[in-house]
Amino acid sequence: MPEAAVLPLRPCVAPEGEGRRGKPAASDEAQVSPPAEVADGTETYQADRALHAMLARLSGGISPAALLLAYADWLLHLTSSPQRQMEIGQDALINAKRLLEATQRFFAPGQGPWSLIKPQPQDKRFGRPEWEQPPFNLMAQAFLLGEQWWHNATTGVRGVSKQNEAIVEFSIRQMLDVMSPSNFAMTNPEVLRRTFESGGNNFVRGWRNFRDDWMLLMSAGLGPVPTGDFVVGENVATSRGNVVFRNELIELIQYCPTTEKVHPEPILIVPAWIMKYYILDLSPQNSLVKYLTGEGFTVFMISWRNPDAADRDIAFDDYRKFGVEAALDTIGSIVPDHQVHALGYCLGGTLLSIAAATMARDGDNRLKSISLLAAQTDFTEAGELTLFINESQVAFLEDMMWERGVLDTTQMAGAFQLLRSNDLIWSRLTRDYLMGERAVPSDLMAWNADATRLPYRMHSQYLRKLFLNNDLAGGRYLVDGKPISLSDIHTPMFVVGTLRDHVAPWRSVYKIHYQVDADVTFLLASGGHNAGIVAPPGEPGHTYRIKTRAAETSYIGPDEWLNTVPQVEGSWWPEWTKWLAARSGELSAPPRIGRANATNLPDAPGDYVRH
Repeated sequence: MPEAAVLPLRPCVAPEGEGRRGKPAASDEAQVSPPAEVADGTETYQADRALHAMLARLSGGISPAALLLAYADWLLHLTSSPQRQMEIGQDALINAKRLLEATQRFFAPGQGPWSLIKPQPQDKRFGRPEWEQPPFNLMAQAFLLGEQWWHNATTGVRGVSKQNEAIVEFSIRQMLDVMSPSNFAMTNPEVLRRTFESGGNNFVRGWRNFRDDWMLLMSAGLGPVPTGDFVVGENVATSRGNVVFRNELIELIQYCPTTEKVHPEPILIVPAWIMKYYILDLSPQNSLVKYLTGEGFTVFMISWRNPDAADRDIAFDDYRKFGVEAALDTIGSIVPDHQVHALGYCLGGTLLSIAAATMARDGDNRLKSISLLAAQTDFTEAGELTLFINESQVAFLEDMMWERGVLDTTQMAGAFQLLRSNDLIWSRLTRDYLMGERAVPSDLMAWNADATRLPYRMHSQYLRKLFLNNDLAGGRYLVDGKPISLSDIHTPMFVVGTLRDHVAPWRSVYKIHYQVDADVTFLLASGGHNAGIVAPPGEPGHTYRIKTRAAETSYIGPDEWLNTVPQVEGSWWPEWTKWLAARSGELSAPPRIGRANATNLPDAPGDYVRH
């Protein structure tokens, strides 16, 4: 790869305008070399692949074969378990009897709501006081009893494989969620009250919302995009800086210092390419970049280019070579003779772990520390995202991506929404179309709607090597034809998990403790995959737990860790910067902003983030 030249240098300036759009000209980019041919039968069985791609459009990307095999596994074992059938039938009769008795005495003195079953703490569908009144409370309890019964019926059947059991339970739960009384106007007391108060205008507004969303869906191929007035470079992604390097895959941003002196070791942030980088540079009040520069750190950020069908053959390892390695080479030219604090978020953290293990294997000591945010290195317990990661589903997804060249934004968004369908799908539909309301747009919502795509070859390799085969955790992951091992990493690590993470469950993230031979400071933050990470100081409601384990000390399990480590109120960001400062040199004058050979590289936030 061409080395990023850094002369001439120029002072940091505020961004002006939008900058040049589109792919850079060949004269100011480093070219990603053409990858080798994909050995997955791309040129064979094209008729089969075309059929599977057509089926994928109808099924939302879920393999019918995988679903049918799971249900067959469950039903065959259930039909050969008469005692389990009797238990399930008895449960149904007991629930029906309890519901009938509760209905008869609902108006009796001292008989309060939720006497049969209460919603789970995370279930917000029935949280309003209106749901405590008859007959709505009884309908809600009947629905919750049905959900509980189906959960018991689809789990605990002897002989059913764990994955198939989880698929059946998950898919039944998704179907039941559709039938929740909160989703229908006549059985939702909140909607009825709003209808009475507004004289039915809520349905008029709801129809307008539906019409607007449908028009947007038809015109852009995307769902509702509640960005409001949030515009990249104007009120999100506004930290001042310059693009100092660009190739076909990344723009590397160097941010302007905001203190007179800085720590000599720069920070490189590697975000996931399944999201736009500015999740870590949202509004000024919750920007991690702004916070870091204010604490005296020189910050570099990778901004990934959003691929299209022409990029179908970009490989997973290209993201390491032309992403992490290219960024480190550039930083070494701008801030020579200093190690780098590297931070990886989500899939970017997985990539950083692979890069760090490769560097350790090859004797490359440019990393001063490694920080991972909600990033997994073992995918055996990666939450409900792994439910459909089997050979049938992966082959089905490959055929779908083979036709399109990418996994598109609607597939990505739909997969993540299903993990929290109550909050992200049904509650939104009820609010928008029945209540006639719109959620107040936020910077996080605007970012979430700014979706990205994934190249066919990269995503296929990612699913097979990491999710399906778990090669990284098993020491089978190859880089340049040779295996790497996370146990070669001896660099101090700061690892953050989030308590309610549906994408990277914190117990899965915690496995890094026995994978690396390094001091690990593990921090468990409140919140989910995004809100738990974007947790600025001064924002109420944040808590965390933190404990450091030296490399030579004994391992303790995640449950014991959770029960013994005390909870602390506040943001986890100061804990991390304190940890970084303890591993950094004395403050000194900040480096100048490096510029690549080309004179037409834009100011932050760059061009790639706008597409």
